[in-house]
Amino acid sequence: MKARHLILVILAVIFADQALKFYIKLHFFAGEEHLILGHWFRLHFIENEGMAWGWKFGGNVGKIILTLFRLVAVIWGVFILRDFLKSKYHWGFIVSSGLIFAGALGNLLDSMFYGLIFSSSDPYALNIATLFPKEGGYTHFLYGKVVDMLYFPIISTTLPNWVPILGGQQFDFFEPVFNIADAAISIGVFIILIFQKIFFSSVDEAKVTLKSAEADQVSVE
Repeated sequence: MKARHLILVILAVIFADQALKFYIKLHFFAGEEHLILGHWFRLHFIENEGMAWGWKFGGNVGKIILTLFRLVAVIWGVFILRDFLKSKYHWGFIVSSGLIFAGALGNLLDSMFYGLIFSSSDPYALNIATLFPKEGGYTHFLYGKVVDMLYFPIISTTLPNWVPILGGQQFDFFEPVFNIADAAISIGVFIILIFQKIFFSSVDEAKVTLKSAEADQVSVE
């Protein structure tokens, strides 16, 4: 697989992720929801200050630690992907790694810049954010909130009273609200887990072929 192909995959994910986030920020107020395909697929605008899928991590201190960790991971990821390409890893593994990288970068962009370029979205005032507000953004560099909007409550029901502990309560599956970047990370991880034997056996074969070629060259010399 060539580097330009991997770059195109990464740019495609980032473009789709950021385009949808910009649309949601500039057209939805925080908490707004619209049905797309019946009740099982909705656009539901929320913002979170923490990890993927809306999980949180340690308040403001945890936020800055997580953002800096993402930044270091993305920079490190550039060199890792370069090594994967040079080592002739299976193209499926490289693409999957590219999806993970693109997802991490997509959410990092939110954390780094959204607080500077957008006004706040208040779920109580029901206001829609503006881009590059005159009064400045809603927070500082590295403290921006990650935008989530994809919601798939495939099953939404009230559990029967006979169910232990949770009986009579509302049950939604799948409940987390996420974004394209989160989906790219999850898809990349799942593909690697499912096809790891194929991916890494091809790497071993490539190393054997390379060593054989080097041995042949030495014998000729």
